[in-house]
Formats: sequence, C-alpha cells, structure tokens
Amino acid sequence: MDLIADRGRRVTVEELNTSRLLAHARKQAHARSFDDVLIVDVDAHHYENENYDEFLPYMENDVFRQLTIAGRNRNRSNVAPVQIGYQDMGGRVTGYAMRSTEKTEQGSLRDVQLGHRWMDAMSVDYSCLFPTGMLNIGMHPQKEMEVELCWAYNRWLTEKVLPESGGRFYSMLCLPFSDPEAALRHVETFGDRKHVGGFMVTTVRSHMAVYDNAYMKLYRALEERGLVLSFHSGPNWGEPIYKSCNRFLSAHALGFTWYNILQCTNWVINGMGERFPKLPVIWIESGIAWVPFLMQRLDHEYMLRPSEAPLLKKKPSDYMRDMYYSSQPMEIQDYEAMECTFRMMNAETQLLYSSDYPHWDFDLPSTIWDLPFLSEKGKHNILGGTAARLFKLPPRNEKQKENLKRFGNLAAAA
Repeated sequence: MDLIADRGRRVTVEELNTSRLLAHARKQAHARSFDDVLIVDVDAHHYENENYDEFLPYMENDVFRQLTIAGRNRNRSNVAPVQIGYQDMGGRVTGYAMRSTEKTEQGSLRDVQLGHRWMDAMSVDYSCLFPTGMLNIGMHPQKEMEVELCWAYNRWLTEKVLPESGGRFYSMLCLPFSDPEAALRHVETFGDRKHVGGFMVTTVRSHMAVYDNAYMKLYRALEERGLVLSFHSGPNWGEPIYKSCNRFLSAHALGFTWYNILQCTNWVINGMGERFPKLPVIWIESGIAWVPFLMQRLDHEYMLRPSEAPLLKKKPSDYMRDMYYSSQPMEIQDYEAMECTFRMMNAETQLLYSSDYPHWDFDLPSTIWDLPFLSEKGKHNILGGTAARLFKLPPRNEKQKENLKRFGNLAAAA
C-alpha cells in the first residue's frame, strides 16, 4: 500500500484529502472568524499539466497542435520548457506532490472540487487561477508555440473551468507576450468573458521590453476595458546570471525578485504610469522586501539623471506606490523592517493577499491578519477589499457586505 509522510505518521494514499491536510488551517480560520471577512486570493495555482489532453485540441494551428499532441503522447512530458529545480522537495511539505491520488466525485470538474476544498479550509471566497508549468512559456524558442498554448489554455479555462466554479474562480489570463498583436487579440477575444478580471504576463524572460511601442495598443485596450495587467515572476536556474548558484534556494530567492525588479524598473522609468494612468498593474509572487529597495535606488538615480526619464512628472517611488503587489511570499523575519516596507508602499491600499497554494511556501490569510502593526481597515483591504474593488467581486454574506461598506469597497465591488 502506498504511504506518505504526514507530521511524523504514515498516511495511506486513500486517506489523502486536501480538506484533511488543511484541517489546522480550517481551525485557524474559524478562530479568527474569517468567514465574516471577504478573502480574495490573487495568486493560486492551477496544475494545467494534468489537463493537457483536454485543452491542447483547442490549439488553432494544425501543425503545432499535431506536433504537441504527438510529443505529449510519446513521452507524457510537459509541453512547455521546464525550469531546472525541484520546488516540491526540500521545503515545507504539502499535498500537491500526491495530488493525482486524491479522490473526487463524478459529475463535476476535478479542478473545481479540489479548488473548493482548499478555499473552504482557508475561508478564501474567491481565487484567481494561474497556470504553473506555463509560467515558463516565455522561455520557449518559438513564439508561435507560446501563442498557440496560451490560446488553447485560455479557451479551455474560460469555456470549461470557470463557468463550473460557482463564481468563486476568476483569472488573469496568460498573454503571449512574445507576440504583441497576438496578445492584443487575446484581450479582444477573452477580455469581456465572465470571470476574467485581467491578463497576466510571465516575467521569466529577461529579453522582453515592456516599454516597446508594439505593446501600446495592448495596454490601451486593457485600460479602456477596465482590466488588470499583472506581471507574474518565477525562478529560472538555467539563466546565465544564476549559474554560479550552487543551491536551488539561492536561485529561487533571487529569481522571483529579479525578474519583477527588472520589468518594474523598465515600466516605471519609461513612463508607462504616465501613459496609462488608469491601468491597474500588479506585481505577483516576488514578495515585498524588494519594493523599498527599488524605490530608493530609482529615486536616487532619477534625481541625478532626470533627463533620462523625460516622461516622469514625479519620483519613481510615487509611480510604484500607484501600483499593486501580491503579498506572497511574506518575508516575516523582522517586524520593524516589514512595518517600514508597508509604510513605504502604502500597503493598506496597494497590497493584495495571495496564498500561492498549493506550493511549498504558501501563506495562509493569518499571515496578514496577525500582523501587529496593521489597522483593522488595512487587514480587510489587503485580505480582500482592495481586490474586490479591482475585480468587481461581490460579498458572499451580509457580514462581508457590512465590512466592505464600512471600509469603502462595497460600491465598486457590487
């Protein structure tokens, strides 16, 4: 009989269940009355590799579809480039390595059932689904493959998965950023579909230039539709700059921050905040410790060389404070440093809770709720109020409605 380890005891595969694995999270949520707090997770991961056979047929190009499906049938491997590393090993152990053995009921999508289980355990009301393997799609040597895979995944997600989620799943769909015209087509096609709150660019591609004029029509289309643009980071141990790192820990710590630091710098210095002032921008899964560093560094350079950033009408840090950031992973080692970070980035209005579940370094809502320096309004805003306003998500019970109204987020969310 197959066995897995669970806090020092041996557990059979038959016992594996997300709700049981997160039993302590459920107790914690109940103790804090989280069901009365609207909680929106802006970054939870969907294992699209379990569904290749379902969405690859949506690829439009006959040749790429045949090549991809044939290769998939031959070796059952990931269709997108896979990063070097082992995220599911060595850190805090979660259930996702054994996810394929968890039992679900017939008649409803497996992804929806598993999603609702962890969401209910944490008292998460809404969850934004992101793919996992496809976060490395920008590394593919053929931009046509990125276009085809994003199209297939986005069609399948919006037509099959999101409609069956009971309204609790939404998404910022993957953009094939290597092809600006194709990215614009995605916005025009999927932007008005139900449960689509915006679009996401994977930043694990050091060669991309977010300020290129080829993207201006894309940004304008997002802004005009009231959609969110997010940049999701990740690690890439194979990047030349990280080849000296002899531990995955090192490449992981640097990679997630570096790619967002790079793209955020180019976004700010090239005046995208001035050109698209009403476009909400979110920087996802790079923690927040880098934010005050970059604010100070860019302000210092800008004051010495303002002529190189002629579009800016205020300091770079002011533009950074206009943008949004996901909370995960929270670098909780020094509360005084974290309190300073929250102050510098206006976290009570600009920070958005994210769990990153089911990854090994995920954060529960209590990570925000238990911060000693955070006001009650700040806790409600970060856990869900601000996201409800951005993505127009309604409260799910009367107590949540009262809290949204009390902290000024109800009208926009309704």
